[in-house]
Amino acid sequence: MRSSSIVVAAALAGLGLTLPLAAPTAHASGPGGPIMPVSEVKPGMKGYGLTVFRGTEPERFDVEVIDVLTRFRPNQDLILVKTSHPRLEVARVVAGMSGSPVYLDGKMVGAYAYGWQFPSEAVAGVTPIQSMLDELARPLPPMLGPTPLPSVRASAAAREPDTQRYAGDVGAYDLRSHARQLAQASPALAGGRAVPASTPLLLGGCSDGTLRLARDLFEPLGLDPVQGGGAGTGAIDASARYVDGGAIGVQMVSGDMSAMGTGTVTRVQGNRLVAFGHPMMNGGVSALPTAVARVVWVMATQSRSFKMAESVRPLGALVNDRPTAIVVDDRAKAPTFPVEVHIEGVDGAPHPDWSFRVAHDKFMGPSFVSMAIGNAFDTTTSERRDVTWHARTAITVRGHGTVTVDDVGVSVGGTPDVQDWAHARAVRAVGALLNNPWEDVVVEKVDARISVRFARDMVHLRGAEVLADVVDAGQPARVRLHLVPWAGREETLDVEVPLPPELAGREVEIELAPGWAEAPELPTPDRLDDLLANLPRGAYEPDTLVASIRLPEQGVAFRGHVASRLPPGAFDALRPAHDSRAPEPFVSYLRTSLPLHRLLDGKDRVRLRVRPVLH
Repeated sequence: MRSSSIVVAAALAGLGLTLPLAAPTAHASGPGGPIMPVSEVKPGMKGYGLTVFRGTEPERFDVEVIDVLTRFRPNQDLILVKTSHPRLEVARVVAGMSGSPVYLDGKMVGAYAYGWQFPSEAVAGVTPIQSMLDELARPLPPMLGPTPLPSVRASAAAREPDTQRYAGDVGAYDLRSHARQLAQASPALAGGRAVPASTPLLLGGCSDGTLRLARDLFEPLGLDPVQGGGAGTGAIDASARYVDGGAIGVQMVSGDMSAMGTGTVTRVQGNRLVAFGHPMMNGGVSALPTAVARVVWVMATQSRSFKMAESVRPLGALVNDRPTAIVVDDRAKAPTFPVEVHIEGVDGAPHPDWSFRVAHDKFMGPSFVSMAIGNAFDTTTSERRDVTWHARTAITVRGHGTVTVDDVGVSVGGTPDVQDWAHARAVRAVGALLNNPWEDVVVEKVDARISVRFARDMVHLRGAEVLADVVDAGQPARVRLHLVPWAGREETLDVEVPLPPELAGREVEIELAPGWAEAPELPTPDRLDDLLANLPRGAYEPDTLVASIRLPEQGVAFRGHVASRLPPGAFDALRPAHDSRAPEPFVSYLRTSLPLHRLLDGKDRVRLRVRPVLH
């Protein structure tokens, strides 16, 4: 038994993923039958492939070898073949056939894996089976958790880099930036080059807006989002298992919405299998739920045909996503977490409560939290009326309790675009937690409660003025706000802004802005507890006005704390003599949050003078 496998099992167990310890060994004549090396493949050889065209039973299609392309990819050849089948005469190259095993002289030679866009003939590239079996035999690395901190990295030389982790500042996690980062390592290629016979990402229960967001996030990664169905209805016997040539799905989300990447099993060897013949997202060590799938139909299109399929039985987990194959273990159980969405204020809505299970993954997790909440909101409130909404999302983290974040908005003339949810604070919080560099996090639940009012419940800040342009030191500034509702006459509101005594004798500028658009100064997190403490404090209450005054003193953030008003020389006194980690200086502001009880749009600023203190 490998000691590294023990560490892997322990790390996976912490995330709720169970994985057997023994790794299979690839043999030229193992349980899947004999294989043929590329060196024996000659032009003109004829054989057959196995794939599912409808249902769950694999069918044969004919193949004829055109030739072998040597070093098609690094350390990998490609077998070019013609394929023939009544359905392929119409569909030609089919996304979802990736992984279909190909046989010559009764021996498995490889997996149908590559094609060209807008094909006029059914020609495909076959990944040699030995390249895939090399991935099957590859041991998992001795750690699946976060990339270690510099202080311990030297003792972990055997670890592989975590290519799925967000590379930016985790405290400012951004889903679209994460997607662009992963796209850099994607196998998807453009133009006339051979590309993987792309993995169709079948989306069920999704609105048009959700499909647009899915295309933005996943197409650059080599996934092809298409409208499909959800999980099966139980018509297939629960004993369904993986077989060579059978359909397999990678289930990213299930429940009231589903998303499943579909492909074909190449070779089952013991409790593990290889499939696809190319990477799904080139993610390396992974933990994504998999399922036996049923093909409903092969949809023929001019650009790229694809298999329409659905999940019929959850079984196992994708544990390795490599350049020549994905590796699945049918005994493993990948972690997921529930997402609940409850929408209030939509009278008569037939479906105000939504429930999903999302893959516990650094990128898929925040992606499908975004899509699940946006899809539920879009579907439930789909009307051409002004909408004001407030979402309060509770995120429960094992061993750390629950953090709550707020998102608000006003949409004019209809439901907000689902794509706006990619930037929601709830999504940023989930992404920051799953991508934190300090320790493994287990998200136990995401619960979003959204209140809706069909009204444009917002006022615009048209202008502001001080009621006295000179005030005594220690006295507040009195400011009159000119507020214009979307319907009705202009209103005025007088507010008081405290002024600290040290501003005596100075010209003061007060910036006025909506609370939802302003963020308080927070220390850069150095550990998970710091991040958890920051998340609910990332913005002021949404229905407030924030008055900000720039102070003459400098502020610093250091070791999880913020000091906004330090006297001269204090910054140098805080700098450690024997530690490179120094305080982070920032421009110091005095911010006052003033309740408005309505959402505010617009910004302004006013100026006044503070009289000096007379002695």
